[in-house]
This record gives sequence, structure tokens and C-alpha cells, in this order.
Amino acid sequence: MRLVKLDAIDSTNDYLKALSQAGNLEDFTVVSTDNQTKGKGQMGAKWNSEVGKNLTMSVLVNDFVADASRLFELNIVFSVAVIDTLRQLEIPQLSIKWPNDILSGNKKIAGILIENSLKSDGQIVSVIGLGLNVNQENFEGLPQASSLRLITNAFFDKDALLVSVVENLKKSIDAWSLDAQKMTEAYEENLFKKGIPMPFETAEGVRFMGIIQGVSATGKLRLLLEDDNIKEYDIKAIKMLY
Repeated sequence: MRLVKLDAIDSTNDYLKALSQAGNLEDFTVVSTDNQTKGKGQMGAKWNSEVGKNLTMSVLVNDFVADASRLFELNIVFSVAVIDTLRQLEIPQLSIKWPNDILSGNKKIAGILIENSLKSDGQIVSVIGLGLNVNQENFEGLPQASSLRLITNAFFDKDALLVSVVENLKKSIDAWSLDAQKMTEAYEENLFKKGIPMPFETAEGVRFMGIIQGVSATGKLRLLLEDDNIKEYDIKAIKMLY
């Protein structure tokens, strides 16, 4: 594992993508920073992190994804790796809020952002960004956010966490190559509120009830609706209300 540590950067994902474009990088090259000034979340959302308190990192994976229709597979693998890392620390009530938030109870403790680039030779290069709330204690204005510190009343070594995340990612990739279906099941078993009737809202503001069944091969959320039909939804189409 090659590690690039920066005091401050606008986005670890952008920095690692630029490094990759400048030349071939080895698998599991990692960029981390104590101060990410323009962190990104899903659909352009900002990811704000208190300086020096949290794990802000990006890791590069070459050619895991075979083609553009299978991009969600890396999301499955990395989400399970993060869950495994936190479970080893005995963080309670862990779950994956589709598609890529990590929760403890009802509180968000981590967010994942995966960006993929297609090189001229057809290789797909993936940059996986992780923002994990570690030792931050103040989340004013963010009632649904928490940290490992607040949950356990302990402080954590961010460098050790980084290494553990990467090692569990390697294990997850190996496990995927042996039994992709088992890994998918592990992801779905950890889905937040799976099997429980929950309210959802469409992009147009229409509210409805649904029961999470799992995810499709392309990462769409599969919901059992009140008419007993199962329908698949894209990330931009709905949000869970909780």
C-alpha cells in the first residue's frame, strides 16, 4: 500500500484521480488528509469534516469493475469492508443506508463516494472516497450525524483505522472473486431497515410506503410496495424518510 498524506487538500478523490491520470498507480494507493476543504458526497452534496478529527481518505482500485453496467459491485465490496472494520472495533448497530452511508443506530458515521474513470486502453480505474467520523464531538446543525468517539466514549487512532479499512477492502475483493453472491447477500443483510415498512418520497415529492427487499445488479433499490409489486428505484428517484 502506497500512502500519500497531505496536511490539506480540496478533495482526496480529485487528488488521487489526478495522480492516476498522470501515470499508472499500483492498486490500493491511498491519499489521506487532516483537512479536506471541498469534500464531496453523493449527487454533489458537500462533506464537511472538522480538521484533524476524522478519517478522510481515498483509495485506488484498478480493473475491479469489468464494465460500466457493473459499477455497483465495488460499492458492495467497499461498504462491507467498512462494516467489517467497524465491527472489529465493536461499534454497535451497524448498517448500510442505501446506497452508501454507514450508520450506527440511526446516526450517520460515514459516507462513501466512488468515482470511475475509463482509460484509453479500456481499463476502468476506481477511486473510492471515505469520510468516517472518528473523534469529532460537535455536529451542530447535523442531528443525524455521530462519530465513533460519541458512540463509544473512546478516542481512536485514525492511521490504524485507515490501514484496517484497506486490509478489509483487500479481503472483500478476494471474497468477491470467490463468491460474489455471498458478498452481495452480506451487503443486503446489512441494509438499514431492510424488511421493515418505511416511508419514502419521490423526487417529485410524492410519499409512499415500501419494504426494502435488496438491491438490483445495477444498484437500484428493490422495494415491495403496498400493491404487492416489487419496483426498482434509482438513487435520484427516491429518498427514505426516517
